[in-house]
Amino acid sequence: MELQWFTWESKREDRKMKLNWAERLVVNNPGRAFEQGFEIRWMKRAMHLQEGLTILEVGCGRGAGAGLILKEFRPAVLHAMDLDFAMIRKAHRYLSPEQKERISLYAADALHLPYKDSTLDAVFGFGVLHHVPDWQSALSEISRVLKPGGVYFVEELYPTLYQNFITRHILLHPSENRFDSRDLKEALGASHFSIHDTLEVKMVGILGVCIKTH
Repeated sequence: MELQWFTWESKREDRKMKLNWAERLVVNNPGRAFEQGFEIRWMKRAMHLQEGLTILEVGCGRGAGAGLILKEFRPAVLHAMDLDFAMIRKAHRYLSPEQKERISLYAADALHLPYKDSTLDAVFGFGVLHHVPDWQSALSEISRVLKPGGVYFVEELYPTLYQNFITRHILLHPSENRFDSRDLKEALGASHFSIHDTLEVKMVGILGVCIKTH
């Protein structure tokens, strides 16, 4: 499928969602793809989805996660978006021609997803929310585009990992309005998600499978 670009008037803080050089090294390497493979297989065991659904990955990066989602969940349509068009170009190069026939790649803002209400069957997000200054609004936007009963598969990190003495000088993240385990779970509930299953490491991060209740 062709690359697509959706534009909105961007606020200054939205640009912080783009990865810096150090984070690109972290996410664009074989180790990260191996980690995502483990996470996606855990998610599949935690929640079986029928084949032929419409799925979105928010913050797809170079496309490794999208390729794994395609393989494990076999959607009819897989959309993969990222705020950074440079990452969409990387995904276009990374994915095989056969994969790109089934994946729609586009650049867009997680705060303004280009879908009508209750459109998608599932949304995946790997380490996206902690890059968003207004992460609560991004979570509400994910809930908006999911159908009732739709599934949000989420991987997130806590600030004790990415804002410690060492990493805060290397990695670029918003410094305010951060979330820990309790904050994230409360926000999920406020956005009409019921937590189906989690795999959590205290003060590090969480894998979660969440169902949109209504």
